[in-house]
Amino acid sequence: MTPRVAVVTGAGRGIGAAVVHRLAGEGWRVVAVDVAADSPGLGYPLARREQLAEVAAKWPGQVLDFVADVRDQQALDEAVAIAEREFGGLDAAVAAAAVMAGGRPLWETTDSEWESLFGAGVDGVFHLARAAVPALLRRPQPRSGRFVALASAAAHTGLWRLAGYNAAKHAVVGLIRGLATDLRGTGVTATAVSPGSTRTPMLQATAELYDLDDVEEFAQHQLTERLLEPEEVAAAVCWLCGPDASAVTGTVVHADGGFTA
Repeated sequence: MTPRVAVVTGAGRGIGAAVVHRLAGEGWRVVAVDVAADSPGLGYPLARREQLAEVAAKWPGQVLDFVADVRDQQALDEAVAIAEREFGGLDAAVAAAAVMAGGRPLWETTDSEWESLFGAGVDGVFHLARAAVPALLRRPQPRSGRFVALASAAAHTGLWRLAGYNAAKHAVVGLIRGLATDLRGTGVTATAVSPGSTRTPMLQATAELYDLDDVEEFAQHQLTERLLEPEEVAAAVCWLCGPDASAVTGTVVHADGGFTA
């Protein structure tokens, strides 16, 4: 059986890295993409180049690391071209890149914070779709292509002093619903996954915005009464990438530990 092929953004750490590891463990070939550099508009460090390289190094011959900024359309075009050139095509694209900014009321949000949230979290999804969907459609019929974007529980409920993040994640859900409609009848689906509070560096950055001493304080908002692990969210994402998820499109899977129940 020919291995399936994916491009995953935000792959240097957190949920994106967990998605890469799970797909590779299931035999996929993956182009793992991350900006691997800090953004001056954010108050916390992003993934490092070495972290992205470590993700790929665990799966020699299966995972290729590629440094790219999701705000750059040409860079994501190249990531998809690598998947087709090196692995023979594309079967799934996972838009996991996102950033956190906020900690103040909407009317005090800076241009830099707003641009960072929408640049990585919304433009990045759009750019990946524009690069990946034509490749997914180049697969012969019957197709089972998948486009999956990481939204958030914040796409479904307001969060205190994170209105910009709320807006960006709501936009991701709207984008996915529209994309799925554009893909009707093609065999390619589009879905979103909305995690709850997950043990990642971005959750730590959120805790710092709220001046919390411990990220565990976020667990009280979830029916699980614990934080989620990246691997739990990745399990939902990777199921959506597979052929068994053929009936799911234009909707959101809430892997949120009951945050929005």
